[in-house]
Amino acid sequence: MSNSPRPPAHVEPYVRILGVDDAITFLLHFGGGELYLPRQTVEGSAVAALLGLEAARALGAAADRLPRRVPTAKPWIAAVWSARGMTPVQIARSLHVSDVAVRGWLRKDPASGRTLPPRQLRLF
Repeated sequence: MSNSPRPPAHVEPYVRILGVDDAITFLLHFGGGELYLPRQTVEGSAVAALLGLEAARALGAAADRLPRRVPTAKPWIAAVWSARGMTPVQIARSLHVSDVAVRGWLRKDPASGRTLPPRQLRLF
């Protein structure tokens, strides 16, 4: 997680529990909808099938501290993938959004939502 952009507050618990890569997989699969995470997850659950039983149980143990609706976190995912060398067009295709949206997200700090200062100095 050291090279990855800092996750926003609503995504940080997922990253802390699952790690960056599994958090992205989880958010892409379940983001945008409500998800019940039982404390005693069984092998047949959708989360266990995607991430493994241990990760599903870790999420279940923290379920009371997680929001019931899983965030999509697309701006943060775009920032992580950009830091890993993906182009805005590749990110846009993977997230099913426009490249214009991705470029807008990449101009902002994913953790705070503030616009980052431009890399080029002003001429005058």
